Amino acid sequence: MLNLNSNIKYIKGVGEKRAGLFGSLAIFDVDALIHFFPRKYEDWTNTKTVRELQNGDCASIRATMITPVKEHMIRKGMTLYKCRFSDGESIINVTIFNNKYQAQALRVYEDYVLFGKVEKNLTSASMSSPKIEKLDTGVRVHPIYPATGKLTSNAIAKVVKTALESLEEIPETLDKSVRDKYKLISLDRAIRQIHFPDSDEDMQKARYRLIFEELLTLQLGLLKLKGRNKTETNLKITADFTEEFKSLLPFEMTNAQQRAIKDCLSDMAGDYPMSRLLQGDVGSGKTAVAAGLCYSVIKNGYQCALMAPTEILAVQHYEGLSKMLSPAGINVRLLTGSTKAKEKREIKALLMDGEIDLLIGTHAIIQNDVEFKSLGLVITDEQHRFGVKQRTALAEKGEGIHTLVMSATPIPRTLGLILYGDLDISILDELPPGRQEIRTDVVDSRYHQRLYKFIRDAADRGEQAYIVCPAIEENEDSTDLKSAEQYAEELSEGAFRGYNLGLLHGKMKPKEKENVMKAFSSGDVQILVATTVVEVGVDVPNATIMVIENAERFGLSQLHQLRGRIGRGSKKSFCVLVSDSKSENSRNRLAVMKNNSNGFKIADEDLKARGPGDFFGERQHGLPALRIADMLQDMETLHLAQQCAGEILAEDSNLDLPKNKHLCDNISKMFREVSYS
Repeated sequence: MLNLNSNIKYIKGVGEKRAGLFGSLAIFDVDALIHFFPRKYEDWTNTKTVRELQNGDCASIRATMITPVKEHMIRKGMTLYKCRFSDGESIINVTIFNNKYQAQALRVYEDYVLFGKVEKNLTSASMSSPKIEKLDTGVRVHPIYPATGKLTSNAIAKVVKTALESLEEIPETLDKSVRDKYKLISLDRAIRQIHFPDSDEDMQKARYRLIFEELLTLQLGLLKLKGRNKTETNLKITADFTEEFKSLLPFEMTNAQQRAIKDCLSDMAGDYPMSRLLQGDVGSGKTAVAAGLCYSVIKNGYQCALMAPTEILAVQHYEGLSKMLSPAGINVRLLTGSTKAKEKREIKALLMDGEIDLLIGTHAIIQNDVEFKSLGLVITDEQHRFGVKQRTALAEKGEGIHTLVMSATPIPRTLGLILYGDLDISILDELPPGRQEIRTDVVDSRYHQRLYKFIRDAADRGEQAYIVCPAIEENEDSTDLKSAEQYAEELSEGAFRGYNLGLLHGKMKPKEKENVMKAFSSGDVQILVATTVVEVGVDVPNATIMVIENAERFGLSQLHQLRGRIGRGSKKSFCVLVSDSKSENSRNRLAVMKNNSNGFKIADEDLKARGPGDFFGERQHGLPALRIADMLQDMETLHLAQQCAGEILAEDSNLDLPKNKHLCDNISKMFREVSYS
């Protein structure tokens, strides 16, 4: 008998060679095989007659074989087998290509189910290479697996069937109290029914059980991650200087900003280091929150560090935070790759002496020779642009340091709890007063000449514009796409001859990008043609126009991020989405952008339209792939799994009880590369 740990090569009909093919699907043992789930099913239960079908329909037909198989060799290596079936009303001519085994298994006057495409005319019907099974012993609902070139779905199904027949009862992984409360069938039945369901109802029950368990395992793993290495800290920020900080500001903080500061200070006054995500829409005032926190931490006698992914963003933070904090006598310094050697030595000495209160910089601040006297708070901006090692290196500049991660990418809250499950979350969901509303319009390419004049007029008034394209260079397969390089050349010689036009794309060297953005920030470049590298970028208050070509090619959240590059100053700003797409779906998505300025609402719409893939794509540090659950479709089950995870950990925080052993094993498998020690 097989068990779950048996090597797949020991399953009857597999062997060494076929085991290698399964290995390409990361299937090495029986457990991995039975957790390799079908992606869809063919339902053969609802049989039709030929008369009920239209030409070209794909269907299952109950029919009797009425003539023996005739063999026709058409060329070497190609044999046709022909026979006839009857559904009681119509004759069906069946052709089988090169499948001697299937042809020889057929018997005249026996009943079968034929599944496939039906070609019919006034007098006859035919099927080419249909799937054929005996009526009394065949499978009625057929699983379809993700296949490879040499390993078909049918071949996978046969091996799965053999494995399941050779297995005794699959060990249960969830306690009976959990199964009863959440109405879950046994794991053994769920696995058998997900592969070979007796009915659609049985398949749905199996899916619910397996999705619930997968999301429960994910939640428990993330909650354990949140608590891992959570050693107590002596670094407590007990005095709150927020009111004093607010008196320094020339504007009123929003309720959301004040709430975020309160959340963070509450964390930092506790026994464990703060680990929090500050998520705010474009222009929601994350910098003011960061400044307020730094103010209180510094007044409590500690130093702060803020790390940005690019030099230009670091400079921007330095200018903004210096303006807010320097009047209160707080020493803010900037350290980047461009900082001169003499100044670097001075900064490092002052840091060690505790003379610098807040150090802002790029990854230059995590170099080994950068040491703080008493680092209390570390802030990383646009954290998805840093690797895990870079972030942890900064936090390791002291003991028990508090960390704040800032992100301007709006993510629906439920999805955020998964994506950032190891962090607590604060959301800035209101914009500061006086923030410019950006007018958004959707036009087609017939408007280009009017657009160019609109941009020229703005440039003549001293304003600046972005023109964003989805492609870097000419794409042979998509000639309708505006290529940034080619488009910039066309515009500089045509519509914008005599204007200073810049080009920015991802294939440029970092220094080149930096120089282009500096030229745009300073106003030397009036019009910037770019790819999405400007999505997360520097504030240019003078930029009032954002034109996005082939706008249908972008996700809604990405369009919203791009739009956020403008409207930073006091002048009226305009975003123009250019699209010739006739697709109703594309038009509807762009209408969402035109009529909506709330990043979180847009993110919800984007999630509905595109699924969670885009959101997961940005964060690839240890979040495991899901086998069967879908974040978008299974939100309701996700909520139940989150509730269940909380209940389990409330009773057994370390999952030490025998009834939770299997859950612990599941977490280890799912988070194989993550250490909980």
